[in-house]
Amino acid sequence: MKNNFAILPKRITFKIPTVGEFANDGWAGFAAMLVALPASIAYGVAVYGILGPRYVAQGAIAGIIGAFVLGLIAPLFGGAPRLVSAPSAPAAAVMTALATTLLAGNGRVPPLPADHVLLLLMIATLLAGALQLAYGIIGGGQIIKYIPYPVISGYISAVGILILLDQIGSLFGFPKEVDVVAGLMNPGDWQWTSLIIGTLTITGVIVAPRITSAIPPTILGLLTGMVAYIGLGHFGSIYFPIDRARLVIGPISDEAFSINSVLADWWTALEKLKMSEIAAIFAPALTLSIVLSIDTLKTCVIVDTLTRSRHNSDHELFGQGFANVVSALAGGLPGSGTMGATLVNLHSGARTKLSGLLEGVFALLTFLLLGRLISGIPLAALAGILAVVAFRMIDRGSLYLLKKKSTVVDFLVIAAVVIVALRFNLIVAAGAGLGLSILLFMREQIRGSVIRRKLYGHQISSKQQRLPAEKEILRQKGSLTTVCQLQGSLFFGTTDQLFSELAPDLRRSRYVILDMSRVQSVDFTAAHMLHEIESVLKDRGGHLIFTNLPLNVPTGQDLEAYFSQLELVAPSRSAKVFDTFDEALEWTEDRLLDDARITSSKEQAALELHETELLQGIDLEALELLRACADLRTHKAGETIFRAGDRGDELFLIRKGIVRIVLQLESGRRYNLTTFARGDFFGDMAFLDKDVRSADAVAVVPTEVFAISRARVDEVVRQHPEVGVRIFARLSTALALRLRYANNELRAAHEA
Repeated sequence: MKNNFAILPKRITFKIPTVGEFANDGWAGFAAMLVALPASIAYGVAVYGILGPRYVAQGAIAGIIGAFVLGLIAPLFGGAPRLVSAPSAPAAAVMTALATTLLAGNGRVPPLPADHVLLLLMIATLLAGALQLAYGIIGGGQIIKYIPYPVISGYISAVGILILLDQIGSLFGFPKEVDVVAGLMNPGDWQWTSLIIGTLTITGVIVAPRITSAIPPTILGLLTGMVAYIGLGHFGSIYFPIDRARLVIGPISDEAFSINSVLADWWTALEKLKMSEIAAIFAPALTLSIVLSIDTLKTCVIVDTLTRSRHNSDHELFGQGFANVVSALAGGLPGSGTMGATLVNLHSGARTKLSGLLEGVFALLTFLLLGRLISGIPLAALAGILAVVAFRMIDRGSLYLLKKKSTVVDFLVIAAVVIVALRFNLIVAAGAGLGLSILLFMREQIRGSVIRRKLYGHQISSKQQRLPAEKEILRQKGSLTTVCQLQGSLFFGTTDQLFSELAPDLRRSRYVILDMSRVQSVDFTAAHMLHEIESVLKDRGGHLIFTNLPLNVPTGQDLEAYFSQLELVAPSRSAKVFDTFDEALEWTEDRLLDDARITSSKEQAALELHETELLQGIDLEALELLRACADLRTHKAGETIFRAGDRGDELFLIRKGIVRIVLQLESGRRYNLTTFARGDFFGDMAFLDKDVRSADAVAVVPTEVFAISRARVDEVVRQHPEVGVRIFARLSTALALRLRYANNELRAAHEA
């Protein structure tokens, strides 16, 4: 059994970088910090600002702590080198929605004070990180990647819209008690200074790439906003001193907002914590863990594409979860692998995970050295940065899905997730997204046929080589056998489709062979439908035949045991199970030949030399000469007539019994190439080219053969050349017929 705990690091190993690597990674980490830190501060302000103006500075600290802890811990334990982790927009959106809900109260918990909400936000981050740790340990990195893209697109777009709506108040400078819609309708509530600062910040972020690529756009935008703030302060439009200003973050080094005091308050508040409150935040924490995991893995995939590398999803989720747990305990925001900072890190020359680690170190140093400068960042400038980030998160390209009828449903899924998020919240949207994921899966299963290939008896035959007369009968009665190779999941969504596709065949066929080798699962509805098919065939004297039943499908289901439990396969039923497809087809052919009153090869009397198919109708002179070349041999059931690699030049004509040609594989397994019966011949390859045998020949039942030596035939041909012409002409005609039958089967299988 796989050891899922193998991803747990036994010890942290870190390669000592060269001077060149340290220089490259150092500059790349610093450049990434210039992108990540302003955004982290903005996310912290956005989340904590919901609690009131006095918590804005604490939010900035939480963002900085998150940038430091995530940047330091995630690279050490993660599985994606050069990925930069920091507080992210999806995390801010979920945390903001949770804070708003807890402040207002819901059916399970009453309205809570701001300090208590802060504690619950920390616990939610802690739970989300713990869940990410669990995802990494149990291999969830592979599962999360299979969430349908329309659901992810709708969720990320909803996050962008919610962040954009949340920042309108800061951009326009509305008082906290003013509703956004009411404020927009009343220009008297607009703070033109905030609007100017925010607008110039947005302009700086958008125009920056056209001016220079050396400085990250967020830094230029932020500098533009701060210059605008200073300029307006110079003309007396606003209060400039930080300790009295209304439009900036404010002092973040004040004792009231020190990290020690904040953590002390949280641990004190734990005494008042109730289980109902923890239960109320579990669903948001689950949502947060999934959103952060998806955001991280999405960024990892892009990094893999750009660097031609391959990340370890489970290791990365483990590292992200551990980093979020530490961030929660330190009072920081949750986060994920961020796209913008990671791309800057790559383009700045990052080579190892040291670059991500240094990003976290630089974030802390910036806070310690430039704390007062951070205190003076205008709130409107942060709102402008978030507005640009949020706008870019909205998947505007999804509108093109409306142009094609086949993609309209995908657009409706995106729109549904967005509408649910706006009408209710991101938590409900996550549940809606899960439900829509199931519907999308069902749609894809229903749209694709569960019948991979369908053939009829005259288009395919078993490996049992039949004589021309037998083949003609099987060709005429081919419509009585229907062969289907099934695929995918047989469940209530595909049951009607399968029955509808088989309905015309059930009206004329007596045997329906279902190859189950590609089936992923079978539910009770599908089993009931198979029971109905079996009953229809039984009433007509036919059989439903299963072959290649997998012992364990991906769901862990044992199909043969399941069918027996439901009495679909039982002595009283007409359904049968064969291990291989060839055995099933051979059994149906024997039944059709029995109905045509052709006795089975196992029961027929032994043939004389002139009665074999190859020599029927040959002239007496040639027959007598060949009789002198033939030895009569008897073989017991299971006895090997010859083995691969043996020297031998005999052509074998089967007088009685059945012979199977078997190929020995390198793995030790055996592969049945074909089967020959009474009246047929084998061994023709060595007879013609005088080379070693290429496969084994094994008697299936007690068998008698005529062995005709090529050496003896050559002696006869030297004396009677015309006899050789007749013999080899018959042999070439028989081989040509075999090749034509094989070609027809290949063509039919390909066209199906």
